[in-house]
Amino acid sequence: MSIIKSFAVGQGDMFYIKHNSDNFTIIDCDLCEDNAERIITELKAGASAKGVTRFICTHPDEDHFGGIERLDDAMPISNFYVVKNQAIKDADTVSFERYRTLRDGEKAYYIYKGCSRRWMNQSSDARGSSGLHILWPDLKNDHFVEALAACDAGESFNNTSAVIRYSLQHGASFMWLGDLETEFMENIADAIELPKTTVVFAAHHGRQSGKIPDSWLEKLDPQIIVIGEAPSRHLHYYTGYKKLTQNLAGDITFDLMGDKVHVYASNENYTHKGLENENQSKFDGYVGSITVETEYTL
Repeated sequence: MSIIKSFAVGQGDMFYIKHNSDNFTIIDCDLCEDNAERIITELKAGASAKGVTRFICTHPDEDHFGGIERLDDAMPISNFYVVKNQAIKDADTVSFERYRTLRDGEKAYYIYKGCSRRWMNQSSDARGSSGLHILWPDLKNDHFVEALAACDAGESFNNTSAVIRYSLQHGASFMWLGDLETEFMENIADAIELPKTTVVFAAHHGRQSGKIPDSWLEKLDPQIIVIGEAPSRHLHYYTGYKKLTQNLAGDITFDLMGDKVHVYASNENYTHKGLENENQSKFDGYVGSITVETEYTL
């Protein structure tokens, strides 16, 4: 059993994975005075029984590391996973200063396509793997090299985003795309491996600017696409796919049990006709379930 949660934090991103092994993973954050205490309390509870906790920052945008100083002060980050960069900003914020300290410090682990690390995707006698794989960036890819140069010059940051895939053995898989932009994804379509994936979090919070191209969707063949928080006029709604919309659902929790994914929403009035009703009650706000289709696992 694993639990994955996507927090509704406004127009930013924040997730955690409570693994079915001795691992706890936080992906991105956007904390503020209004939500920090509630979210950090939940993160502490989830991580308390795990031996390894890691934080993965997909890319250096404020809405993906906002309030990281609050998190680091409350539950010190001892494993900071990041795409190596030297991003600069027009104005340093407290959050960017802390991000930079973590990025450049001894707690940093620089992620890239195919990287391997105990216990991210390697097991040992002490504990099992977390089931995480980094599918991007390819540090030698020309498109990434160009994007990294723009990032380090302080011009744009989205296309340095990591592509992260989590898979539960004999169960569901999930993918995070950060804020990759559509044209960039099209440019690297032949340079990235994209196995079938159960749930995909749409790039750039579901905005049109991060529309996942057909060349990716045909390979990923997702059963659910999660559309993040952004003004509805900016969103792309992926006709023909089952969607969960965070604007309406609020926090979304995925309970992974064998070949099932049970979905819960903090907005208890949120409904979804496309999901199976299996009368689950582990959390409040049960929305429905899916049965995982056969897929290739890394």
